[in-house]
Amino acid sequence: MDIGKLFIGIFWFIIGHVFVFFQLNGQFKWDWFKKNEFIVASTGLIISYFYIWGTKNTVEAFNGLLWPARFVGFSIGIAIYAVGVNYLFKEGITNKTFVSLILCFILVLIQVLWKTK
Repeated sequence: MDIGKLFIGIFWFIIGHVFVFFQLNGQFKWDWFKKNEFIVASTGLIISYFYIWGTKNTVEAFNGLLWPARFVGFSIGIAIYAVGVNYLFKEGITNKTFVSLILCFILVLIQVLWKTK
């Protein structure tokens, strides 16, 4: 496993998920997002590159395996969403959400620490 590539992939996934969080949920917080759907949707072209780079680097980090990259990206997305909803929308972290976040963390640990041939 290439830890450097993993961290680069995680970086791009974080950037992508943060942008997507605002792209999808900004409409519930700010009128500008409601009134400018085309512009907001158009940012998806740029945001897609963050996911492409995140996937590329994470797959390379796991020596070409695709599933670990998917689980890492998914787990980062859940964590970013939980923080964003909690901070911007004041929706607290319920016990169910907390357990889900722990499971996401465990999912990433399994992918990183469980060695396969």
